[in-house]
Amino acid sequence: MPASKRAANRYYSGPPSDHFDGALFFNPGGQLPGRFTDLLKWQFNGQRSKWPAANPSPFARARPAARVDGAGLTITMVGHSTLLVQTAGLNILTDPVWSQRTSPFSFVGPKRANAPGIAFDDLPQIDLVLVSHNHYDHLDLATLKRLKEKHDPLVVTPLGNDTIIAAAVPGMRLAAHDWGDRVEVGAHSAIHVEPAHHWSARGGRDRRMALWAGFVIETPGGKIYFAGDTGFHDGINYRLMAEKHGGFRFAILPIGAYEPRWFMAPQHQNPEEAVQGMKLCGAALAAGCHWGTFQLTDEPMDEPVRKLAGALEAEGLPQECFRALQPGEVWDVP
Repeated sequence: MPASKRAANRYYSGPPSDHFDGALFFNPGGQLPGRFTDLLKWQFNGQRSKWPAANPSPFARARPAARVDGAGLTITMVGHSTLLVQTAGLNILTDPVWSQRTSPFSFVGPKRANAPGIAFDDLPQIDLVLVSHNHYDHLDLATLKRLKEKHDPLVVTPLGNDTIIAAAVPGMRLAAHDWGDRVEVGAHSAIHVEPAHHWSARGGRDRRMALWAGFVIETPGGKIYFAGDTGFHDGINYRLMAEKHGGFRFAILPIGAYEPRWFMAPQHQNPEEAVQGMKLCGAALAAGCHWGTFQLTDEPMDEPVRKLAGALEAEGLPQECFRALQPGEVWDVP
């Protein structure tokens, strides 16, 4: 790979692999993100549903316990892909976003339809943050700055995202890792960085310069799978997770931002695929995320919930085994 091409990636430099060509990351055997012309075709298709400007959660804002020790597991939905995971004495946030918009601008872009399910000042001491990739609805630099100032957590993220965070949040504790890496956290727990079928960009000129991933949280009470943002990809990564980890006590799986399918299928699974993913990876229980807070795509706000219920019924699964969580909702997992 010529030095000039390697230098074009301003986030990461490293040897080629089965998902890095020496300059850009890619999905092995998968699909690249759509072209700009495809984006325009979607944006002007006239099929975008109208969401309410505000859709408050039926759940009051949660006030989490300081810690959940041992094999106990409590999941609290903040909104979109932000959840508080409490287990084994650790407090973990996934893709934390407390900002009003998921955009490079404060005055335009997808805006919250509901308040965060935990007030920022009511968070317990946060030990660990998992950032799956660099899209604005997952990597929110304003929130990471607040977390650094108040909690100083360790941020575990895929390769290249550490460069973005370090430039905006000096001194933040960062651990950047490749797919397949294992990171020890606490006395008896670990984080596994695992494949997802997605892509990355913060603007128009940095596509696929930083890696995307899901995570497995390994604890004495069982394993928890946070899939990040992902297309179904024929279930390949779900099967891999089952083979490698032997099933899961709990999974956090995206169920929203999936229409139109011709454009979104490679990067965002739909509720029917999420149910298949739960089965394929061997998760006993699952929480649906990535829906109902920020309008990113065409489907109606409540459609993911209805389609999830229909998919569970079609598979003969109890509705309570896979819940579409709303902000403030707390699940004390069996």
